[in-house]
Amino acid sequence: MKPDTHPNYHSIKVVMTDGTEFTTRTTWGKKGDTMHLDIDPKSHPAWTGGHQQLLDRGGRLSRFQKKFAGLGLEKKEGDAPAKAEKAEAKGKKK
Repeated sequence: MKPDTHPNYHSIKVVMTDGTEFTTRTTWGKKGDTMHLDIDPKSHPAWTGGHQQLLDRGGRLSRFQKKFAGLGLEKKEGDAPAKAEKAEAKGKKK
């Protein structure tokens, strides 16, 4: 095997947003470095299930909502689900 083909794998300290710390092994940084997290599983809405408020910066959000308003998943009266129609069509072909 060629020498120096693998990166330097070492221990660092990770500091979470609430101040808790743990040690892990990684190729990031140098041995003994500290990684401070801005977002972690204890605070990010993806893991906590929290709802983040959308901010309208320069009208971007309102333009997006106006542009894609008709593409919602709302059901209209009398509309059958598309999957059910496709399933019926496949059943008739056989």
